[in-house]
Amino acid sequence: MNCDKETVATIGGTKVFRLKGKSALFFRADIEIDADGSPRAYHPTNDKIALDFKANGFPFAVVHVNGKPHIQGPNDPAPGFFVSMTSLEDTSKEKTDPRRYVDSVEIPYIVLPSGLIGNGKAKLGDFAAVINKKNNKSSFAIFADVGPKKKLGEGSIALAAALEVKKNPKTGGPAADLIYVVFPGSGNGKPRSLDEVNSNGQVAFANFGGMEQVNACFGA
Repeated sequence: MNCDKETVATIGGTKVFRLKGKSALFFRADIEIDADGSPRAYHPTNDKIALDFKANGFPFAVVHVNGKPHIQGPNDPAPGFFVSMTSLEDTSKEKTDPRRYVDSVEIPYIVLPSGLIGNGKAKLGDFAAVINKKNNKSSFAIFADVGPKKKLGEGSIALAAALEVKKNPKTGGPAADLIYVVFPGSGNGKPRSLDEVNSNGQVAFANFGGMEQVNACFGA
């Protein structure tokens, strides 16, 4: 199998490719860990019990109501914590419901910049495959959050765990060597269960050519 690829974009010095005549986007990058969407992502006063420092997510990653950050109540998953949001949302649920957003702890997800969205590129809810070249672990994921324009390589706590990447949102960790393959048009624009992420990701990855195609483009 060959790798007749073309450059789609260069973001933060990282080239993003696609096979000629194909839609899948792929690139090689490190990963930063994103806690957004977890009910326990950010706390108003206590960083120790939160998954990430308040400064990393406030105010842009928390829900605001009438200009004020919304704090979870007694019937929510993490009372006293902010409601942390992701760009991908279940619009059937209220804006203040933590379950509206994609939980970083439960769902492997990736973060992409706006330069890889639209015009035949990725859309929120599309699926991806991520491969850790250091240990050959892999995971399917969903595109659930939009990140900074000039940064590639960001994903959820669940994605890092599946890939056995020893990093966390607060302190980071050693550099990782990951291959990301994103499948434009594979999703329906909605959050999905873990089973759906895995089943849909598996189909899209097989259609791409699976690990044989990855190895053709990045080496075995």
